[in-house]
Amino acid sequence: MSQLINASTAVTTLPPSLQTAGGTPHWHAVYTSPRHEKRVHEHLQHRHLECFLPLFRSIHRWKNGCKVQVELPLFPGYLFVNIPRTDRIRVLDVPGILSFVGPKGEPARLADFEIETLRSGLHLQKCEPYRGLAIGQKVRINTGALQGLEGVLVRNANSLRVVITVNLIQQSVAVELDADAVEPI
Repeated sequence: MSQLINASTAVTTLPPSLQTAGGTPHWHAVYTSPRHEKRVHEHLQHRHLECFLPLFRSIHRWKNGCKVQVELPLFPGYLFVNIPRTDRIRVLDVPGILSFVGPKGEPARLADFEIETLRSGLHLQKCEPYRGLAIGQKVRINTGALQGLEGVLVRNANSLRVVITVNLIQQSVAVELDADAVEPI
């Protein structure tokens, strides 16, 4: 149901005149405000800072039953920037950026190979975020008639269906749900 958007559409290149100013640029991850990744990406582009926001397409069903294709960040809450060390303040001044990812807010350098591989190869594969649900983990139902109930994941079969235990009146009920219908607590 999901497919990756060509990641090259979400990349801004740094002008050659800025590449030499302030040292050698390196890739860093930044943490953004929740659901502000696209807006932060636009701000970074406007400031002529090289950035990378991998996106994927997913079909979502609204409460009224309509199905819509939406573009979502592959790594929710994160964005990648390729900057020299001297441009850290320019990045932190962008609305929606909370901090660099790294020890004590110091930017941790990412391997160029990892980012370049993501930029060049993700659009060729069908990708979507892995939510990391594990057996025994507490989950909350976020869609459907049982929305808001909490339980424990007891089986994850075929990566398409999950079975959770929901406590109702101090009783347990096993319910089969789509993987998209639950979220970890």
